[in-house]
Amino acid sequence: MSEKHLIWDLPLRLFHWSFAFTILACWYTAEQGSDLVDIHMQLGFVAIGLIVFRVLWGIVGPKHARFSQFLPSPKNLISYLKQSKGTKTSAGHNPLGALMVILMIVLISMQAISGLFIDDDVFSSGPYYGALGSDFGKVMSFLHHNTFDFMIAAIALHLGAIVYYWRVKKQNLVIPMITGKKTAQQVSAADAIPHSKLVLACIIAIACIVFVYWLVVINVPVVEEFYY
Repeated sequence: MSEKHLIWDLPLRLFHWSFAFTILACWYTAEQGSDLVDIHMQLGFVAIGLIVFRVLWGIVGPKHARFSQFLPSPKNLISYLKQSKGTKTSAGHNPLGALMVILMIVLISMQAISGLFIDDDVFSSGPYYGALGSDFGKVMSFLHHNTFDFMIAAIALHLGAIVYYWRVKKQNLVIPMITGKKTAQQVSAADAIPHSKLVLACIIAIACIVFVYWLVVINVPVVEEFYY
């Protein structure tokens, strides 16, 4: 059996699949209209927590999770695009994958944050609806209802890239994101991480939960409404 090295830590993998499920669930609940609007809103809160976790984990997590390790320079990106299909697998995120990580974080952040400031004119409203005025709410509503199209395009591009790497470059990107490991033929022992920093991840996860609770429950402003 080929030797394998741990590359993707467990918290990062849990984030990845939780993030994917949350996006899918947000889409489904949005398509159901008012029937699942409360669940849709709660999933938005979950998305905010996941994003905050990923940003913090990108600072203090294991090396392949850190933004400082995988954000590509223009030179590195161009060099990667010129590589042949037989080139050695990237240990962590390849430059294109790194750009996708940033793109998805930005798009989901826009979607989730804008949802805090809007309402559906019928059944529900975000916890910060009206807090910064109607004009700001209109901007947030526009972002919330139009950013999703870009998310769909990004997800389609991501899935297409996975298929391309599998069929053309003969690199399976899914299995390592499940097991966390890549073979010795793909990466060297020096690329491996010693452990997943689970204790630190649990502390950060708890902090993220507390932050989201503060954001959407404790800190929610009381907006006075006047009727004429």
